[in-house]
Amino acid sequence: MPFTVTNSNTRSSVKTHIGVLALIGATIFMVSGCGGSDNNEPDTSATIEQELKITLDSVTTDTDFTLLVESNNGTQFSHSQGASTVTTSYRSASTSKMVTASVILLLVQQGILSLDDHPQDYLSFWPTTGNHAAIELRHLLSFTSGLSDAPRCLNSPTAGFSDCVEQILDNNPTIATPGEEFYYASTHLQVAGLMAIHASGLNDWAEVFDYFKSQTQLFSNAVYDLPSISNPRLAGGMHWQATEYLAFLSALYHQQFLSPVLLEAMSSDQIGTATIASSPINRWPITLDWHYGFGQWIECPGVPFDCATTTRVSSAGAYGAYPFIDFEHHYFGIVAREGALVTGYEGYQIWAAVESELAEWANNNL
Repeated sequence: MPFTVTNSNTRSSVKTHIGVLALIGATIFMVSGCGGSDNNEPDTSATIEQELKITLDSVTTDTDFTLLVESNNGTQFSHSQGASTVTTSYRSASTSKMVTASVILLLVQQGILSLDDHPQDYLSFWPTTGNHAAIELRHLLSFTSGLSDAPRCLNSPTAGFSDCVEQILDNNPTIATPGEEFYYASTHLQVAGLMAIHASGLNDWAEVFDYFKSQTQLFSNAVYDLPSISNPRLAGGMHWQATEYLAFLSALYHQQFLSPVLLEAMSSDQIGTATIASSPINRWPITLDWHYGFGQWIECPGVPFDCATTTRVSSAGAYGAYPFIDFEHHYFGIVAREGALVTGYEGYQIWAAVESELAEWANNNL
């Protein structure tokens, strides 16, 4: 069953379906934390984790899930519902966007690509005049390139990767000026991926991803295999495990493979005043207004978007998986799950059901 949301305009509304057990857990926490000497103080983290488990067990969602988080000091908390585990292999959907952007940004850091590069710098079939020629890598990573019409070959396991990028060009003969329109689609990263393949001198995206793995020691079990390894959909074609995705988030959070300058660009609002022509967040059954960086959402509680600085980023997937980094409260994690195709918001709601408890847990493990 999906969540029942009483008031879609506030995060607190997602907690209205939590049962009496959550209230009992909160009461136990408050009582056990009062009074006593320092030597008799309870283990605060253990108490909070018990409260988290009670709440998470009460969550009703359309499939099993695992919540895996890590605090600033390396402490981890994991809780699974049903058959889900931290090593279950899940289809990524849009959770792969953050990964793909990071793979390409590593090439930028190494000087193999530049955010100012144009598709025609590497793709012989790309126009050299007009709006298509004005597209830069930064526009592709921020989904503001103007390439909105996705061809069917993106979902074909037998299509050729390069041929499909040519089809993207054919499907978008007229585009908005790059940077003026945000359109959430698979087209942008597919073009950026082919640029990365040609710039690196490698044969295909599988080799590019293997190079990323060798450089970072991340995602040893992950693969881009949807719709096929030869024609992977870079915006949503991975399989991954929660443990390896958490290690990836940790590497981003601790600035282990991207420079502070690139990480700041990746985590900054790249939409600005651009028109939001298509955003799945606007179709969620809760009212949110997020902007976009490079391959990830810039979350903001304000509606309309009014955040001057970034405190939280994420890359929610259509099957309800939800990886995030919370800079304000110094922790990161992932809700790992694979529900129905239209349940992308449920991972966010699972996190929101324990938002305050996780912030307290993270603050206790700085």
